[in-house]
Amino acid sequence: MTSLKEIREANNTDLLVQIDTLKEELFDLRFQQAIGQLENPARLREIRKTIARIKTVITERQLSDNK
Repeated sequence: MTSLKEIREANNTDLLVQIDTLKEELFDLRFQQAIGQLENPARLREIRKTIARIKTVITERQLSDNK
């Protein structure tokens, strides 16, 4: 799930699970980077941006529910 359309179609529970999964992957990639075994450094940036997109959608939903 990386496209904004897929993120917007998912419910908040699925998005929170996806964030946890991505954070675990991000931790593993940072560890690989620290020991010099990271094969795809662009994946770090991709994961961080995906997490930010998901958090943005969740925040938008919370703000629209408060109105």
